[in-house]
Amino acid sequence: MQKITSEIKKIGLEIGFDKIGISPAKQPSKSNKLEMWLQNNFHGTMEWMAVHQEKRMDIHKLFPEARSVICVGHNYFSPFFHSARKDKAKISRYACGEDYHKIMKKKLRTYLERLKTLDHQIEGQICVDTAPIMEKLWAEQAGLGWQGKNTNLITRDYGSWIFLGELIINRELVYDKPMEDFCGSCQACLKACPTEALIEPYVLNARKCISYLTIEYWDKPIPAVLEKKMNGWVFGCDICQDVCPWNKFSKNTNEKRYIPKDNAIEFDLNELKQLDEPAYKHKFRKSPILRPGYTNFLRNVDAVKKKP
Repeated sequence: MQKITSEIKKIGLEIGFDKIGISPAKQPSKSNKLEMWLQNNFHGTMEWMAVHQEKRMDIHKLFPEARSVICVGHNYFSPFFHSARKDKAKISRYACGEDYHKIMKKKLRTYLERLKTLDHQIEGQICVDTAPIMEKLWAEQAGLGWQGKNTNLITRDYGSWIFLGELIINRELVYDKPMEDFCGSCQACLKACPTEALIEPYVLNARKCISYLTIEYWDKPIPAVLEKKMNGWVFGCDICQDVCPWNKFSKNTNEKRYIPKDNAIEFDLNELKQLDEPAYKHKFRKSPILRPGYTNFLRNVDAVKKKP
């Protein structure tokens, strides 16, 4: 099994993934925390988190033949700084390039096809973000990194600027050791969050999170008490990552599609406000920024512009 395991990892690196770890298809021990999180309504309006709870809690309900979970990481860091000017909008670093869902899925499809060539009996299931799988816990169990106090997956070699994907397959392999937690006594992310969405280490109340409010909280006004604390963010938020000491180990991505085109890292709030729907769709084509839709995106812009 060692030989095929080594070959599988080699293939993943050839395809372009930066980190690869493999876990047995045994549910991570921390997965029971999901139930408590849902009971506290920390998921807000993200009802799909509760609807697909059983699949998240048992990977065999997602892929009954599961024997191994191949976890991959793809570095997306680009070396730029967000503007501090009040007339500029901030967009999370992950969304300044092309939509990673499409890039990662295509790479994982290639990965699976190559594994089938390696062993004709291999079958698998591809997962990227939207699949009902607790990918940060699986990545931790597969040794990629650990789920930090800001609830992001943190790696020792790329920090937290890393996209995750999974390939669940029907073959047993040699497994990596789970990654231990290296957050230590650090509280930087909790102290930096302007909305206090990190209510305690490792626990995020999404209802107060700027990323949730600007991306997943649809068709409602942003609560006034939180609107005042958005600090210019109109899509996502990088504050808890920007302050994380482990991100001093960030490395520039090798994936050109993650790099902002034409220095598109700074957006004028007044110009965004003037966008009609076709212009919005054109401007952010191929980008995750289309996720909330035109109406909600302009709501975010209005919320940030209100702040004096």
